[in-house]
Amino acid sequence: MKIIPTEIPDILLIEPQIFQDDRGFFFESYNQQKFIEKTGLNINFVQDNQSLSKQNVLRGLHYQIIQPQGKLVRAVSGNIFDVAVDIRQSSPTFGQWVGYELSAENKRQLWIPVGFAHGFVVLSEVAEVLYKTTDYYAPGGDRTILWNDTELAINWQLTTTPILSAKDQAGKAFKDADLFP
Repeated sequence: MKIIPTEIPDILLIEPQIFQDDRGFFFESYNQQKFIEKTGLNINFVQDNQSLSKQNVLRGLHYQIIQPQGKLVRAVSGNIFDVAVDIRQSSPTFGQWVGYELSAENKRQLWIPVGFAHGFVVLSEVAEVLYKTTDYYAPGGDRTILWNDTELAINWQLTTTPILSAKDQAGKAFKDADLFP
């Protein structure tokens, strides 16, 4: 497992060691002991979520105020552009975002701690996304920031108008959102 630092120090890009031969490949998608050793983070994941989305579906920017979740995200099929936005008002990187392509091919994962809004757009014909969370989903604490907020100015790498849920269309502007201290 290789840990790749990002422009926001708390966000980590994780690249697994892949063993490949003429039969196919094998890799550990998660090993708690190695995760702790390489990142210094002793995290307990309690829930796995999986979604299937077609090309140009954009999901986000989501986060929870009640029972906030850290997320370990990966694409198990297809490819996505995955984005994390720092919404911790006391952070030196408050309001900044990072985005990385995660794919079944590169097998990279993105660690997104509590205090970040998360979203992704599907770049391939279809993509399945799997993510581990550090707390359970709490519908009462669920929040959404507008994906196209002008203050955040996220470059989603879109070539067409994204497909959005009603929830994502109704997201709040960053300046009006419930944020972390």
